[in-house]
Amino acid sequence: MATYAIGDVQGCYPELQRLLDKLRFDPARDTLWFCGDLVNRGGQSLETLRLIHALRENVIVTLGNHDLSLLAVAQRRPEAQAKVNPELRAVLFADDAPVLLEWLRNQKLLHHDAALGWTMVHAGLAPSWTLRQAQRIATDIERALTGPQHGRLLKNLFGNRPGQWSNRLQGIDRLRAGINMMTRMRYCDVEGRIDFESKGVPGSQRPGLYPWFEVPGMRRRDTRIVCGHWSALGRFAGLGIYAIDTGCVWGGTLTALRLDDEEPHYVGVPAEPHRKRPPGGGD
Repeated sequence: MATYAIGDVQGCYPELQRLLDKLRFDPARDTLWFCGDLVNRGGQSLETLRLIHALRENVIVTLGNHDLSLLAVAQRRPEAQAKVNPELRAVLFADDAPVLLEWLRNQKLLHHDAALGWTMVHAGLAPSWTLRQAQRIATDIERALTGPQHGRLLKNLFGNRPGQWSNRLQGIDRLRAGINMMTRMRYCDVEGRIDFESKGVPGSQRPGLYPWFEVPGMRRRDTRIVCGHWSALGRFAGLGIYAIDTGCVWGGTLTALRLDDEEPHYVGVPAEPHRKRPPGGGD
């Protein structure tokens, strides 16, 4: 019986298949945690969603920014949906799209397992948040995404403001701020304000910015956090943070981290030979 967290798949279906083979994944006994960004850019998002959906009884997913973007596009008229890239169009116009998208919309923003001592989120937690506060905010967003007014949230999902958490925020602004923290954050300043432009390795950011897990005065939490989102950071372990987006879609590896052993250990598979980072990078 094993529990593995898996980094950003982003439609890299062949690599996911090879990784599950390498893990000797057995749905009768094992559990998979996915750190989000299941879709987009890898070429086979539909196949990826179908595979993970088929394993759903043994899977926990936290939504990433690309997953939420897909759900937002699905709220548009068909003629607008037809303008997205071919990979996402294949999902949106598939016969089983309603089932897959409904399932995706019902996934989590944050998952905490007290028995294992692990918490999963796609990008990170606001420096000021306690674990309990993060759980409350995630639950509020999840309720909005699964409730009857979910279309309103998804239609107002995009935007860099608010880029800083405040307990005074209300309504859509509060939900969007929480989503920005949990799905888009890499660097922020000492006030917890996200810099949405900086995506490079630590040390490349402008003065006054810190990786979200190194902000001075950040709340310490009695849990280990596994996350993805930041491919330039790569595999990172420190300060109770385990980052496992190792850039499969850019020619890196697809990484799994076993969570139920005394010492976490990694298993990875290389990307397909045709994958590479485009000029100008990516996220």
